[in-house]
Amino acid sequence: MEKYKVVEIFESINGEGRKAGQLAIFVRFQKCNLNCSYCDTRWANSEDSPYISMSADEIYKRILESGITNVTLTGGEPLLQNNIVELLEKLAENQDLKVEIETNGSVNLEKFSRIKNPPSFTMDYKLPSSLMEERMDLENFKYLTEKDTVKFVSGSMEDLEKARYIIEKYSLIGKCGVYISPVFDKIELSEIVEFMKKYKLNGVNFQLQIHKVIWDPESKGV
Repeated sequence: MEKYKVVEIFESINGEGRKAGQLAIFVRFQKCNLNCSYCDTRWANSEDSPYISMSADEIYKRILESGITNVTLTGGEPLLQNNIVELLEKLAENQDLKVEIETNGSVNLEKFSRIKNPPSFTMDYKLPSSLMEERMDLENFKYLTEKDTVKFVSGSMEDLEKARYIIEKYSLIGKCGVYISPVFDKIELSEIVEFMKKYKLNGVNFQLQIHKVIWDPESKGV
């Protein structure tokens, strides 16, 4: 049976996105294929990051024991895990679970979107200040549905302009959820709001990472 490299499993609230403020159980996997300038989980991203080896059954059992129905698979980049489809299919069997995958936008989503009862995707589009924009898989916009979300983490006016361009080019409003959030301590929050007002970005959500307000921004397991 395939094993997964899990760096932590914890219960908290969703800090961002459509279920912000709701309880969730988080499964964080090891390893990422990107190296964003503002990354706040580098401790989980390398091949050397400590992890626990867990099977799909073990992860599923831990989720059920939590009594929490919102499940967030995160990383790192969870879609890099060997045979992650097996775990997704296991979770999909339980209609009570609401499974979300946080993915970085560089991994093609086609095969994952074809799973019966697929998870919802919260997909980043990496903007210029991330230094990873050239790694984005633009085909992914074809596979997003109304239950999915695109997130733009913005640290500059250049980032905001690029986010607006992508939103319009791929007609994201109405297709999926659209969120803009700040790079922590890199841009004035009011700048984002004023930008949204200037361009009448109806249907776009401005969000803060709630967990970084409640706890220290460097805290793990929250």
